[in-house]
Amino acid sequence: MDLKIRSRLSLMMFLEFFIWGGWFVTLGTFLANNLSASGSQSAMVFATQSWGAIIAPFVIGLIADRYFNAEKILGVLHLLGAILMYKLSVATDFESFYPYVFAYMIAYMPTLALVNSVSFNQMKDPAKDFSTIRVWGTIGWIAAGLAISFAFHWDSAENIKAGFLQNTFLMTAIASALLGVFSFTLPATPPRPASSEKASLTEILGLDALKLLGNRNFLMFFIASVLICIPLAFYYQNANPFFSEIGMENPTAKMTIGQASEVGFMLMLPIFFKRFGFKLTLIAGMLAWSLRYILFAYGNAGEQTYMLLTGIALHGICYDFFFVSGQIYTNSKAGEKSKSAAQGLITLATYGVGMLIGFWIAGIITDLNRYFKTSINGIKHNWEAIWLFPAAFAFVVMIIFALFFKNEKIEYKA
Repeated sequence: MDLKIRSRLSLMMFLEFFIWGGWFVTLGTFLANNLSASGSQSAMVFATQSWGAIIAPFVIGLIADRYFNAEKILGVLHLLGAILMYKLSVATDFESFYPYVFAYMIAYMPTLALVNSVSFNQMKDPAKDFSTIRVWGTIGWIAAGLAISFAFHWDSAENIKAGFLQNTFLMTAIASALLGVFSFTLPATPPRPASSEKASLTEILGLDALKLLGNRNFLMFFIASVLICIPLAFYYQNANPFFSEIGMENPTAKMTIGQASEVGFMLMLPIFFKRFGFKLTLIAGMLAWSLRYILFAYGNAGEQTYMLLTGIALHGICYDFFFVSGQIYTNSKAGEKSKSAAQGLITLATYGVGMLIGFWIAGIITDLNRYFKTSINGIKHNWEAIWLFPAAFAFVVMIIFALFFKNEKIEYKA
């Protein structure tokens, strides 16, 4: 690949995930402190990600893939996102905040597929080239967290109380505007040529992949994928508020340890996958979810800080060993014609349906374990009880999967 094109695609990925990491990680802390949101209200906001994931296939399948260049739609959506992010930065209550965050997620979630489309369109060997481009997205997410903690100190205890996390939306608005303008300079990615055969709505949206559920093993994997997203939602919604509330210094920066471990375990995945097989790899991923929440339940910001940091570092196993392995498995089960549809189905089921349920449950559990009348040493929640619920849930999902999924030999392809 030409160095100039590689550099432009890398910058695109960097900004794409800098934008997401620049506000989403601290969102729960912002909602609780700036808008005095309850757990259920926070769940509503986080669930906009799931609604975005559910609606995204309509944007990509019905519009992007058929009528307009992907890079131009990417530019328009990020320019729109910049306006919405600015509106979020000046919102003063939950009622004015929610409509804008809902609209933003509807605009942002399709861009995750669009940046992939723009990248793949320039690659002769995606298996070789894509990872070296996509890693800049992880670097962008890490850079956002480091900026929040070390460059601006918006997540320090005193600045959280002063409402400085509001600035994360303004920072993201600027980055989104930059990517919006930059997108129009990216290599052209035209829509797919129209077929003489009119595609059905189910084909456009990838729903024809539902036939895979007729395979008992894939059905078991599908159910496990949806269920494991329920404990995953607890991490997205509660981790940063938890670390901030118990007094961890620079919590946003320390949470980037999870993204760094994601890169490391990604490199280890082929070795583990080949040696232990698909079933044990997924079981290890689910067990890691349970273990990390136990570490969160009994760790603290003092002598047991190492437990919290270990729980964060387990993110690489949690994500790579389950979700990346699941993508490989899905790819192996789908036919050549339905591979994209099958991946879309899993994404819709996990980030859409699974996490939508997960955020709702996380909101209820958080509210049930909140000290409404008083606080204990400044701590407003019974975090031990909050974290033990997803720990137990993930463990039960693992047991069910271990009992009912029949091991298969799946070839790993980089």
